[in-house]
Amino acid sequence: MSDLLPHRLHRIAWVLFWLALVFAVTMAVLPHPLHLPIDRFGDKFEHMLAFATLTLLGQFAFPALPRLRLAERLSFLGALIEVVQSIPSLHRDCDIRDWIADTIAILVVTGALRLLRRR
Repeated sequence: MSDLLPHRLHRIAWVLFWLALVFAVTMAVLPHPLHLPIDRFGDKFEHMLAFATLTLLGQFAFPALPRLRLAERLSFLGALIEVVQSIPSLHRDCDIRDWIADTIAILVVTGALRLLRRR
């Protein structure tokens, strides 16, 4: 029974990761995304919250994947989103500072989890 609990938590994290990823990418490429209550904190906050969440879930969803590889792939996703947002018909803004905010959030969460695992 004790072996079943970590497997279930891993499975839940995996499902939540993919749901969060689909939600984040969808919101990023919609020409007119939904307005959420967190909109009042600004665009950079939304980016950092999305990528911090993806990083946290990803660490538990893919425990065999090296932490820095996950960070690299999520950062690449953030850059790719910015490239897609440069498509004129989407009426979105491509901003390198958004990608930087994504990457900072990814690195902060990755570093924090590493410190917690050491303890």
